[in-house]
Amino acid sequence: MINLVGEPTHLLPVGERGGPAQPLISVRGLLKHFPVKGSGFLKPKKVVHAVDGVNFDILKGETLGVVGESGCGKSTTARLLMQLITPDRGEILFDGETVGETLPLSEYRRQVQMVFQDSYASLNPRLTIEESIAFAPRVHGVPAAKAIARAHDLLHRVGLEPVRFAGRYPHELSGGQRQRVNIARALALEPRLVILDEAVSALDKSVEAQVLNLLLDLKRDFGLTYLFISHDLNVVRFMCERVMVMYLGKVAEIGERDAIFERTRHPYSSALLASMPKMDPGERTLEPPLSGDPPNPIDPPAGCRFHTRCSFAEDICRQTLPPLARISGAQSAACLMAMPNSGHSGAPVQMEA
Repeated sequence: MINLVGEPTHLLPVGERGGPAQPLISVRGLLKHFPVKGSGFLKPKKVVHAVDGVNFDILKGETLGVVGESGCGKSTTARLLMQLITPDRGEILFDGETVGETLPLSEYRRQVQMVFQDSYASLNPRLTIEESIAFAPRVHGVPAAKAIARAHDLLHRVGLEPVRFAGRYPHELSGGQRQRVNIARALALEPRLVILDEAVSALDKSVEAQVLNLLLDLKRDFGLTYLFISHDLNVVRFMCERVMVMYLGKVAEIGERDAIFERTRHPYSSALLASMPKMDPGERTLEPPLSGDPPNPIDPPAGCRFHTRCSFAEDICRQTLPPLARISGAQSAACLMAMPNSGHSGAPVQMEA
């Protein structure tokens, strides 16, 4: 059994109708370190701390947004959830069942699907569009005719007329059309959770808006739950009910969307929000919200991993790794300066976006 950091129950927000909201998927102590080439044997063994003891829940029917700088562990977390890479430690519970133990991987993979950022590399160039969408159902035993019929139905649902597009190949489609095909393919096995890893970041803004609205419609019609990874905070605010902020392989803050965007309690979250483009010239600033580069993930700093760039850091931050603890309501942060009754000399940090 894994060792948990903090109490996992504090990650569950309280539903609007009273009582704790039910998680579809729960992640406990998820850890993944990648060995560095050339280390070990005669040299000290080094690893990249890609994901380092992550705990969070995705609630049934919600969209959880994941944000953070490049290299913070967003995509690695997504691939660990998809079981595309094997975690070094930790457990994943899907609807109360432990993945790989009480819930077989074959059944779990039917329930969880993923849409990748690169719409072209995600598709087999030798398969037609209808064959790509029907491929997974056929692997899982669906008769060919029924799988093709479902592919045509899904093409229609994502806004592509089957008569025109079913027989085409990926290179014959635009980027937006290919991404619609990838969304249709992700829905072919009737999953409950869809992971969207920068699924709209490569699209033009007008096409991006169409795809985002499509995702909202599909979520409503199919009763889906989303894990939505993006670097665009405006898109995250539009799409998500809750937001998780990651920094250097750990969860910095998690909470309801409005709480994160309006009453953030972690300095890193505040810096991310300050980096959002401003339409009003009077609100723009030439000063970067953060100074310096993120620490080396091969040798992360002791204590709070953000203390090397944090203007609120005190001595305790350099010595103690803060747990992800509930600050108020459904909002949790891994910051000693934001924790009530923490015993430090300063006051809890509460930053307004």
